[in-house]
Amino acid sequence: MESTRTTAVVQRYLDELRGHSKDASAAPIVRELLEESARRLHFLCTLMLRRNYPRLARPPLNLQAEEMLGAVAERLIKALRECRPANVRAFFALANQHMRWELNDLARRLDQHAPPVEMGEDLVVVERASESGLTANTRRILAALDSLDQDEREVFGLIRIQGLTHAEAASVLGVSTKTVQRRLNRGRVLLVKLLQDLRPHDGAAGFPLNPGPLPTNTERLGGHP
Repeated sequence: MESTRTTAVVQRYLDELRGHSKDASAAPIVRELLEESARRLHFLCTLMLRRNYPRLARPPLNLQAEEMLGAVAERLIKALRECRPANVRAFFALANQHMRWELNDLARRLDQHAPPVEMGEDLVVVERASESGLTANTRRILAALDSLDQDEREVFGLIRIQGLTHAEAASVLGVSTKTVQRRLNRGRVLLVKLLQDLRPHDGAAGFPLNPGPLPTNTERLGGHP
């Protein structure tokens, strides 16, 4: 199976990388690591661009997953000069982080160069209403997510926030779909317990079961990582 082979090969390069000092001698290993993981990284770039940043794929930027992959590879080359991921999951978590940072940077630059738009009085009201930033409930939700164990938080983020399927998340993490399901269920149980009072009283599913998009760590800070 291609996913299993990729996981094994990536882990082998990570093990080899940890045996090298943080200097130029590790560069060939990093290049081979990125070449072997390129297909899965491209898959992640495509998903994140399509599902979380679709406006970047439209004019005037017309960003393609291949272009994004090149930029992310450059970021990872720099990051791996200092960072030594212990396993495949940590490596792809690092890659996922740099994908978001790259897309956030592009989105910021796009907004900075957007043509001025005449704001009507109704838009001014919306702007003022949003100046305070995140609501108290959103902050509670983010705090609850941060309280999850790493396994549960990682699976919950991939599936319920980034929109991956169970099979896609399993491929990214290098685990079985049953493991993904177990971790997701554990995370949901804890979130329901922590956020029970936020669920609608009419019985409809509230955040713990269907959270929708949430701000990334970079977006919470309102700037560069």
